[in-house]
Amino acid sequence: MTRFARRWLIGLGITAAVPILGLAGLSIRSRFVQPATSEPPPPGGRLAPCPESPNCVCSQDDPTDPVHFIEPLRWDGPPEEGLERLKTAAAQRFSGTVAAEEPGRYVRMECLTQLFWFVDDLEFLADPAHGVIHVRSASRVGRSDLGVNRARVETLRDALNK
Repeated sequence: MTRFARRWLIGLGITAAVPILGLAGLSIRSRFVQPATSEPPPPGGRLAPCPESPNCVCSQDDPTDPVHFIEPLRWDGPPEEGLERLKTAAAQRFSGTVAAEEPGRYVRMECLTQLFWFVDDLEFLADPAHGVIHVRSASRVGRSDLGVNRARVETLRDALNK
């Protein structure tokens, strides 16, 4: 192998390694960053609003905000049953683990993304008076989520309605 080819391959390897190492570092950092909320909202309260970054969706955000707003999950049955279905689906499809819970009313889960295993927060807040379960899905680190949080909620919407 010529000296030029060897240098070219080394340069290519470094060019590929730098972004991968950066993403791996963010993945590790996401495990140590605290979630936006650690306690359930008070009765009649709301989920935390999304930050300015486009890596969060919430059904209680401003409905005119197409980046952050997502429709709540429709559920007319007992809140306990709906929340259990959502917990099961999130655990199976998104490696979700329950981090905080108020039975029949609120659940916060930590989910892992498929690529680089970033920790994202997923929250459910039952509103039986309106037949919905409010949802918030947010990345802990970074600016973009490439639509992962919105897709996660839509997947859970389908699982809830089956």
